[in-house]
Amino acid sequence: MKEDKDKIKNESRKSGIESEFVNDKKTDDETLGKAYDSKLMKRLLGFVKPYKKYVIAAILVNVVVASLGAVRPLLTKIAIDDYIVNSNFEGLLIISAILFGTLIFQAIVQYFLTYFTQLMGQNIIYDLRVKLFAHVQKLALKYFDKTPIGRIVTRVTNDVESLNELFASGIVMIFSDVFIIIWILIFMFFMDWELTLISLSVLPILIYATFLFRKKVREAYRDVRFQLARLNSYMQEHITGMSIIQLFSKEKKENKNFEEINEAHKTANIDSIFYYAIFYPIVEILSSGAVALIIWYGGGDIIKGTMTIGVLFAFIQYTEMFFRPIRDLSEKYNIMQTAMASSERIFKLLDSDTIVKNPENPIPLSKFKGNVEFKNAWFAYNSDEYVLKDISFTVNEGETVAIVGATGAGKSSIINLLNRFYDLNKGSILVDGIDLRKITKEELRKHISIVLQDIYLFSGTIASNINLGDSSISKEQIIEAAKTVGADSFISKLPKQYDAEVKEKGATLSVGQKQLISFARALVFNPQILILDEATSSIDTETEILIQQAIEKLLRGRTSIVIAHRLSTIQNSDKIIVLHKGEIKEVGTHQQLLSKRGIYFKLYQLQYKDQEVK
Repeated sequence: MKEDKDKIKNESRKSGIESEFVNDKKTDDETLGKAYDSKLMKRLLGFVKPYKKYVIAAILVNVVVASLGAVRPLLTKIAIDDYIVNSNFEGLLIISAILFGTLIFQAIVQYFLTYFTQLMGQNIIYDLRVKLFAHVQKLALKYFDKTPIGRIVTRVTNDVESLNELFASGIVMIFSDVFIIIWILIFMFFMDWELTLISLSVLPILIYATFLFRKKVREAYRDVRFQLARLNSYMQEHITGMSIIQLFSKEKKENKNFEEINEAHKTANIDSIFYYAIFYPIVEILSSGAVALIIWYGGGDIIKGTMTIGVLFAFIQYTEMFFRPIRDLSEKYNIMQTAMASSERIFKLLDSDTIVKNPENPIPLSKFKGNVEFKNAWFAYNSDEYVLKDISFTVNEGETVAIVGATGAGKSSIINLLNRFYDLNKGSILVDGIDLRKITKEELRKHISIVLQDIYLFSGTIASNINLGDSSISKEQIIEAAKTVGADSFISKLPKQYDAEVKEKGATLSVGQKQLISFARALVFNPQILILDEATSSIDTETEILIQQAIEKLLRGRTSIVIAHRLSTIQNSDKIIVLHKGEIKEVGTHQQLLSKRGIYFKLYQLQYKDQEVK
């Protein structure tokens, strides 16, 4: 089994599909070493606190339910010794009725106990999942730059669901099993302490077997969680990029890679099942051994006349009942192990400090004008690998400024910083003379709209994708924004028009149509600052002409920053900034930059080499 798993991992490394996860596996190996962590459990119990009354009530009910279960063998003993042996049919009928009544009462109590513990578990999981998703939305973009989306999905879905078992059937049911064992031991010692010690003589072997089982299952489960994260990440990434896979006919290769990852996940699960398949029979053998010892020792006492048949029969029942919760506790241990591993990952995500924080004492923007100034701005995504170096420029209120440069020059980084998706390493960015870091993100971003090159539409309707569910924006405003950018021409032809369904990522719309909707989305919020990041790169010439006419009207009175590869779209800008390798090399109008015959002139020549440049 282990050789097969090592073979799979080696093949995975050869194919290159595991390299992304090597460091994460080291981290997981370190964090999943404990089966029980008091600090983690304390944090988990914080989510239980609002429902502590239900937990206390459930534990108390479990004490009663456990005692009822332990009473049944005692009633059986009484039935045999006092009524069956003495041929007392009337007494036997009464004791049988009592026994049946305890079973019915226990079943009713057990039903409500299970229902309310499951209800409590679902409420706790609901609270946790809401908190987790809210935290994910607060994380800075650099977290998503480094973390596979599939892994985050695993945290919010699989890991949270694992905790559901702990809250719904783990914590409370552990008390139930413990109370059952305690009550059984009390009744057994009360009946015959010597026979009790005989029946418990197999416990040292059971304890040792449990210790080995716990160790092996912990190791196996650690690998299961790691392989599951790999599986989810691979699935998410390759389903998202399915068009590329099909375009380059890579289905067979990717299917082979997936088979290797899936095989590793299956092998890890089989390992964990293997240990259960060994442990449970061992418990059964020990249980049968204990029963055999009871029959041997108790039978001898019956022959001697020092023990009744009812006591022997009750001990056989107690022994079978005793080992049942022990088997359950081994399952609860797995639930605990799962919960500890999952909570480790969940709290690691919740504790992530990759958050662009709001200032403690923010400065309100009483009257937003839209003046923007970069002052000696330095920025790097990774340590000292600066993508922007000593950037300084101003964009005055109502001014249109274009930023051009080769791919990787740092154009989009400027936009990311202005929206405060990232913070500067050095220098400052001022809006209306106020440092961005002294303004709340919400206050800043409500004055800015942006149209990105990569358009993202959500599942819903055309209207909900334009107003993003903001009820303060009326249907009339949505239609007006769509008409302004020329989107109404195709929306009005759809069967349900603005209520037309939009599939995930806008799969049923063309690239140009999605771009027009993103324009309408940006404009409907009536921003003071409008940012266009390669916004017309995916639009045909005819649509681009319509959009340019709309943009000319919409940019009036607004501060606007335009990033574009098509230099024809920015010729009328008030100012053009030329970036090269993270530095500002040229600033001026279109004609001024052409006359300098520098970088901008060369870019223009490349795009219009068949035209005469004056």
